[in-house]
Amino acid sequence: MKQPTADQPEPHLFVIFGVTGDLAERKLLPAFYHVTRRQGCEGDSYLLGVGRRTWTDDEFRERAKQALARSGIRGDELEEWCDDHVFFHGLEDYDTPAGFQSLRERIESIEHNCGLPENRIYYLALPPETFTGAVTGLGESGLAGGDGWSRLVIEKPFGRDLETAQALDSTIHRYFLEEQIYRIDHYLGKTTVQNMLVFRFANGLFEPLWNRDRIARIEITVGEDLGVGTRGGYYETAGALRDMVQNHILQLISLVAMEPPTAFEAESIRSEKVKVVRSITETSHEDVVLGQYAAGCIKGEQVPRYRDEPKVAPDSETETYAALRLHVDTWRWHGVPFYVRTGKRLPERTTKIAIVFREAPLPLFRAFQTEPTPNVLVISIQPNEGFDLFFEVKTPDRNFRLDTKRLTFRYHEQFGRIPEAYETLIADVVAGDQTLFVHTDEVDASWRLLTPLLENRPAVREYEAGSWGPDEIYRLLPDWADFCLTESNTSTHGGVS
Repeated sequence: MKQPTADQPEPHLFVIFGVTGDLAERKLLPAFYHVTRRQGCEGDSYLLGVGRRTWTDDEFRERAKQALARSGIRGDELEEWCDDHVFFHGLEDYDTPAGFQSLRERIESIEHNCGLPENRIYYLALPPETFTGAVTGLGESGLAGGDGWSRLVIEKPFGRDLETAQALDSTIHRYFLEEQIYRIDHYLGKTTVQNMLVFRFANGLFEPLWNRDRIARIEITVGEDLGVGTRGGYYETAGALRDMVQNHILQLISLVAMEPPTAFEAESIRSEKVKVVRSITETSHEDVVLGQYAAGCIKGEQVPRYRDEPKVAPDSETETYAALRLHVDTWRWHGVPFYVRTGKRLPERTTKIAIVFREAPLPLFRAFQTEPTPNVLVISIQPNEGFDLFFEVKTPDRNFRLDTKRLTFRYHEQFGRIPEAYETLIADVVAGDQTLFVHTDEVDASWRLLTPLLENRPAVREYEAGSWGPDEIYRLLPDWADFCLTESNTSTHGGVS
């Protein structure tokens, strides 16, 4: 989504708060290492892990090596890089000024010994309730400024509603300018999501069709086959609306529905995305179905209901599923419904966008008792990233029958290994490119849309684990494009000779 550059990143110190957590070990450490190797800046990029443990540098280095090895990274170069470029600092309390003063001294010591300028990236891989304390600590200790640049990376959720999001934003802007803030949504780092603008605006075939005249509806499905696992305590305070709709799904809608930006750079692209979210009309209960998974079978395994998961209340009304019918009230999309659904314990892990085109206007084939189905373009975000175009052909036998076939493109078949989303996003933070990060206006607009629904929710319906959700979703849309969710399925339409 940005113009390529051959410029090598400036020397910097990458500080990860919450480095002892699962996100850091599984995603951030491997991503940072791959970025430094790919950009050829291993000698100029240093990592400081901050956590509540009392580890020494050497103890943390060993854990970092183990985490990187589990991700498939091994070799003498890894050993040498960890020994020379990785450090650890214990910080017991993120609300204690003395702790951040000690952290500042440690950062300045590392920069002095390694010959680094005061270029710093602070990544908050922390529970959301600690964001305010960590940001205040950085600001009050003077770590938000310096002779070099400072950048703040903050994970979702960014607030719980409009009021809390605005309060957090106010705290952050007390110490950091908007151009220093990188609100991360890892979906925006996925190759297929980034390619959405290229697909739309660089191909003359599709953009003329991308409007209310040619498109009947758009469906977005974000499915997870897993339950809440050990995250029941967090999920009880979040639910599907906060956890998925407010961020991931609205981001996907904004990229599908946005107008062409005036330039291929961060400010123009983010401005168009904000306009889309602001144009989504308020939902009513008739446009929303919420669900909670019951016991069921997924891939041959019996799984428990949500209320029986660890740290979940036995009478919980938290939604693990949300389906919505939304309308983007703009000239391009007036009258075109956007159907979205997301949930846990669905049949498979998948994220796909189905662009369902209008049916052919002439009833040419009724004499043969057969009707063509609409063409569908499916954008596969994960897994098997790529595109599928479903179209109609006549079967070669004597009977006049139509058959739905697909043209398929897969990234891994053409380009091999695709960088992980966090690799892409960390590389952009290092380069100072905010294109793939969420602007404060997007956060504000998304919470303005969802807060009324959160305050006045419809009833939560139960659905069997392994299904696509409560039966009520077919009230929203009787013919969800479920056939597009599987890799091998096609539809055949019978006819007469």
